[in-house]
Amino acid sequence: MLAASFCTALSAQTNITPEVLKQLEGTYTGTPTEKAVRNAISHVGIQQMAVNSENVGLKDKKFNVEVKNTGISNQKNSGRCWLFTGLNVLRGRAMKKLGNKNFFLSQVHLFFYDQLEKSNLFLQGIIDTRKQPIDSEMVRWLFRNPLSDGGTYTGVADLAMKYGVVPAEVMPETYVSNSTSEFCGHLKRKLREFGITLREKSEAGMSEKELQALKVEQLGMVYRMLVMAYGVPPTEFTWKPSADSAEGEEKTYTPQEFFKTYCIDEGEDLVKDYVMLMNDPSRPYNKVYEIDYDRHVYDGHNWLYVNLPIEELENIAIASLKDSCQMYFSCDVGKFLDRNVGILDLNNFDYESLLGTTFGMNKKQRIESFDSGSSHAMTLMAVDLDKDGKAKKWKVENSWGSDSGQNGYIIMTGEWFREYMFRVVVNRKYCPASVLETLKQKPVRLPAWDPMFSEED
Repeated sequence: MLAASFCTALSAQTNITPEVLKQLEGTYTGTPTEKAVRNAISHVGIQQMAVNSENVGLKDKKFNVEVKNTGISNQKNSGRCWLFTGLNVLRGRAMKKLGNKNFFLSQVHLFFYDQLEKSNLFLQGIIDTRKQPIDSEMVRWLFRNPLSDGGTYTGVADLAMKYGVVPAEVMPETYVSNSTSEFCGHLKRKLREFGITLREKSEAGMSEKELQALKVEQLGMVYRMLVMAYGVPPTEFTWKPSADSAEGEEKTYTPQEFFKTYCIDEGEDLVKDYVMLMNDPSRPYNKVYEIDYDRHVYDGHNWLYVNLPIEELENIAIASLKDSCQMYFSCDVGKFLDRNVGILDLNNFDYESLLGTTFGMNKKQRIESFDSGSSHAMTLMAVDLDKDGKAKKWKVENSWGSDSGQNGYIIMTGEWFREYMFRVVVNRKYCPASVLETLKQKPVRLPAWDPMFSEED
């Protein structure tokens, strides 16, 4: 293990003086071991050098509670994991009703409306804040974040309930939808220009009603740009299931009709019937929190969640899986992920021995210092329980293609889940009475720039 202790005689300094620098230089002594490690790191990288050969990995891939699914989607070079995950949950339901083992929903269909709705959300936000100084925190946040391709479950729920869904072949992916950054950059630039125009027109005396009429004109240009990038979303379509489906008749649907027929139960509401649970130890548990302006649709729903201890959240997720109900799930996927084998395990890499130091922050401290936060959404589909009913490991369906991980799936240990899992969306019927009672609280309102605001991408 590399030596990394500082000289206790270091005096208090505000600057790195030559004397201090000399003391710091003494922490690297250049022993043969240090040189060998330094040379190896410079050639193969830190993670490759930190692979823990003593951790043999998860050889047991069996799960005693699993919701079976087939087919892996691929978000490619886009930040749409939230949309792929939400639609993967919905397509699982459709596959059961259709009796079809090879079925996907169109991601680009809902993404088209996501970008249109986010554009309206931004422009209306500019109108709503037109009296505030341009350097106010809210206006600055709006111009920094006119839209993105990331999102959360609330976007899936609001968009699907409003616009419906279509099969993948009805509105297929485009080059731009598979690689969104360039076009998103052009659209953000145009929205910022429109936002400045709205503020200038307001300062010149234009009324709110006139500003909103101008906004609709601006959205016309946004719509045209979206069509050029993603295609024309269908208002109705004729579709026939594949030959292996239980339903073989060709029918004509609107997207809303298809959604209601195959993706939800009669009377089900993806917004009202589901709740987002969060494990955020940096804030009090058993409280309801709402992130201001964290929504995809102006007249939609902000991200609202119940903060629970990890043990309670686990029990609810297990209850959902036992009832064959998959879940929208998000986590800090980049931490300790062995991409080659598709395993999330705290023991995958031994960075401490390699770098000669320790990394001792707990989950609360990692959140508070911006070291960790939810970054990626996947579909939670299986859990392996020990004799006491506690989770030993979990399995998720990812959206990085079938060549990633374990044929497109990722397995995470129970220990990793507790440290780097943040959000899971469940049907209210799996929540105990105490959680449903907590939901009646008036939410604690947090600003859009709160540390826990982070879209999954």
